[in-house]
Amino acid sequence: MTRQVHTTQRVEAGALALAAVVAAVLLYPGSWWVVLAAFLVFDLSMLGYVRSAATGATTYNLVHNYAFPALAAAAALALDAVSSTMSAATGVLACAWAFHVGVDRALGYGLKLPDSFRNTHLGRIGHEQSSRGQP
Repeated sequence: MTRQVHTTQRVEAGALALAAVVAAVLLYPGSWWVVLAAFLVFDLSMLGYVRSAATGATTYNLVHNYAFPALAAAAALALDAVSSTMSAATGVLACAWAFHVGVDRALGYGLKLPDSFRNTHLGRIGHEQSSRGQP
């Protein structure tokens, strides 16, 4: 992947993370802080790596994509007719989830490939060691 495409994807992800926080502040002014407080909860999906790299990649990728936050946002809209409390909770979840994925992607943490945690669709993450063992 070229550096320009990689940079564009990271900027887009950062913009989405910012939009998620702004949406939470505007739509759920009493609960916007949950978006920040719940940030690390989504990383529990990495527990799949305890079993294997392939299982970890699957569990991580299930949580670290934009499809499920979008479904949660749609559910929040649908629930508004039934229960404003359920709609707000689901909406805050959608914002928190989208914020987490956006920040991860902006930092270069992409969807995982099944061979290693460090191999992602955005490239390899982490610092490489030289053949002499020096950083």
